Amino acid sequence: MASTSKKTQRRPRKRPVSPRLRLPANVGIAVEAALDKKAADLLVLDFRKTLSFTDCFLICTGGNIRQVQAIADGIVETLRQKGLKPSLVEGYEHADWILIDYFDFIVHVFTPVTREFYSLERLWADAVHIAIPAK
Repeated sequence: MASTSKKTQRRPRKRPVSPRLRLPANVGIAVEAALDKKAADLLVLDFRKTLSFTDCFLICTGGNIRQVQAIADGIVETLRQKGLKPSLVEGYEHADWILIDYFDFIVHVFTPVTREFYSLERLWADAVHIAIPAK
């Protein structure tokens, strides 16, 4: 009798999504600003329990370049009204990926294709993933 062996492929383990983890105040404000501009697929990567150069990433998606810019503008303006200015804004003109650096947290606003290509969620898999539900 021939034995059949099945090869089992290991899939990478996904980090647990932790909706109960409390977001830093300014990250919460940025999340609300992104949601106000109809950002999709919001995710916060929380690095506070790891050794990292920042506490959190806010990752979100806009449907097209204009919406990506509108989301970035909304976040910057809302946080500016709270007295917070970004140290760096990159990628605004091309707007496939806009990075807004506030030192304690970094905002990444992507077009769908660019977000899928760079897949920061997979790259930073050691962070706690906090999914933000749409409004």
